[in-house]
Amino acid sequence: MAAGSRFPRGHLRPVLAVLAGTALLATGCAKSAGQSGGGGGGGGGASSPSSDSAAATGGQQQVASGGTTGSCTYKKYGAPKLDLKKTVVGFSQSESTSNPFRATETNSITSQAKNLGIKLIQRNANANISQQNTDIEDMIAQGAKVLIVAPENAGVAPALRQARAKHIPVLAIDRTVNGTACKDFIGFIGSNFLGQAKIAADDLGQALKGKGNVAVLQGTSGNNVAADRTNGFNQELKQKYPNIKIVASQTANFDQATGQKVMAQMLQSHSNITGVYAENDTMALGAIQAMRSAGKTPGKDIKIVSIDGIQDAVKDVASGVIYSDIETNPRFGPLAFQTLQNFYSTGTGSKVIIKDHHFTQSNAAQALKNGDVY
Repeated sequence: MAAGSRFPRGHLRPVLAVLAGTALLATGCAKSAGQSGGGGGGGGGASSPSSDSAAATGGQQQVASGGTTGSCTYKKYGAPKLDLKKTVVGFSQSESTSNPFRATETNSITSQAKNLGIKLIQRNANANISQQNTDIEDMIAQGAKVLIVAPENAGVAPALRQARAKHIPVLAIDRTVNGTACKDFIGFIGSNFLGQAKIAADDLGQALKGKGNVAVLQGTSGNNVAADRTNGFNQELKQKYPNIKIVASQTANFDQATGQKVMAQMLQSHSNITGVYAENDTMALGAIQAMRSAGKTPGKDIKIVSIDGIQDAVKDVASGVIYSDIETNPRFGPLAFQTLQNFYSTGTGSKVIIKDHHFTQSNAAQALKNGDVY
């Protein structure tokens, strides 16, 4: 979202995720209780949506712009033509499915493959980039001829180079990979982390009425998701809220237990904290536990904004414990396979922009009822 733009409260606000250019296509998702995580794509500021509907979508991803049609074809990529129903597709998941984002993402890919009659093999790297490289190489050895990769970070490059050398196309979802679209990888589907962070900053600025002391729980160091969510938040606060001071900022690795520990330490050092920005929901849930242990009332003594949109966090938005939550939608299955089908026929785009909801106390309960929350 462009700095200063607003969605009217009381509706489910789709946040347009704007993809980075072809040099670096981004994503990542939130890590859940006891794990790493953080979702979505990156680059650029989010735009206002062309329409704003509160209708139930069942949480399925919707394309805002870009789309699954375009000029990237198997011929342009230098790959052989394949019939997906006669092809082994490999899916590389970066992190544990104990994370709600990762569980939903994996289920979406698996279910869509089954619906389409496509043979899918998959591996989970459990947040270990060396393991993810090994997993991808193993799936290639097991006969995968096309890959869907949710990368842990850009360190997945060695395996992607091997795939490229063997003319095996790679579709990146949820986090960025380095390289050029339709050359080193087909393209990217995901959310806009920088735009998410700016919305979070605006929300916290409103919650604090423009004045306060803020703590930031950052995601995993070296991850493009965390970098964008940190930079976007800091930029927006500096530009629009000069009386809000960041008094503490530290990584909690997109992890709930670490979020609780780091928040407890921050409260000991800075008892005057009035606002918290968590770069994913599970860190926010950990922070809430730490606040209560310190005798603070989350939502009253300390205002909280977060990103991802998992059920436990959105329930806290509905009850007023969390001020707002910006979604990162992990249901990639339908768009991912549509992209691959178009790649092997008329062509696909290198950028898919999805809509993410913006949950506030005025719409969170209805979103939960509609099934829009994972």
